[in-house]
Amino acid sequence: MSTDPFSEILKFTNAESLVTGGFTAGGPWAIRFPAPDKIKFFAVVKGHCWVSIESEAEPVHFETGDVGLLTAPRSFVLSSAPDVEPLDAMALFSGAGRSTTQLGDGQDFAHIGGHVLLDPVGGRLLRDVLPAWIHVPAASAQATAFRWLLDQLVEERAGDLPGAQLATAQLAQLLFIQILRAHLQTSDHMPAGWLRALADPRIAPALRLMHGEPGRSWHLEDLARTCAMSRTSFAYHFRAVAGVPPLTYLAEWRMRLAERALREEETPVAAIARSLGYTSESAFSNAFKRMTGNSPQKFRIAAQKGSRENPSSRSRDTDAMRTA
Repeated sequence: MSTDPFSEILKFTNAESLVTGGFTAGGPWAIRFPAPDKIKFFAVVKGHCWVSIESEAEPVHFETGDVGLLTAPRSFVLSSAPDVEPLDAMALFSGAGRSTTQLGDGQDFAHIGGHVLLDPVGGRLLRDVLPAWIHVPAASAQATAFRWLLDQLVEERAGDLPGAQLATAQLAQLLFIQILRAHLQTSDHMPAGWLRALADPRIAPALRLMHGEPGRSWHLEDLARTCAMSRTSFAYHFRAVAGVPPLTYLAEWRMRLAERALREEETPVAAIARSLGYTSESAFSNAFKRMTGNSPQKFRIAAQKGSRENPSSRSRDTDAMRTA
């Protein structure tokens, strides 16, 4: 059995993309946005602008159809020119329910933005491997898909058709996936890790096997054979792109699955151990504690207590600033 590891990991992070607002502008303009506490995405749907991100040496020019993803908590400025004095976004978008605004006559530029909600624990898998920010130009290989998605997002938000809210959410999710796909195309420049590994066609067959049957007792020979490589070549190449040996990758993925089961299910620890290929509950518990620092039972109690005390850890923004 094989699967799509990229989809599996995205499901594990509970990534949920939401379009939260936008603005139009005309003439000289600039807006300073505060450092986000979530992954933010934005796109230019009309005109062009400059994007100045905290800690980046130079501003970046965005054309119509360009998309940006900001994963680091850095403030940023969108402007018609880098030397325009920015207005504060919190003031511009203040007011109950306000998610759009207009600067000047609004004829030159249009922007749409949103954020990506992630599971507070599983989401680290994604946050830890993404760069501080990603710029996908309209001229990229994904241009056709981006253009269609952006056109549909604008149309759904402008209209009042039944199901527009759900359609917008689904389109935003597709946009986020397309951004990640575009990033994967630059895998040669990515640091070693699971994201780079997913983009490597030489080890992709082994990843599909491990994600498809994480509880199976995989051996290095099996994985190397499915990739048509020798044991030595496979082990060396896998570690070079994934950052860890193949069986360590498998063990770490099993622990991520165990964490999710312990957080979200009432399945007995012994049953979780069997489903992940461990011969006994004690062997699983030892491996779990070695990787996480806690026994499975202590982890479950702490995770479920935290969920009860903070049920809105993935809730939507309720403050005035919802458009970055």
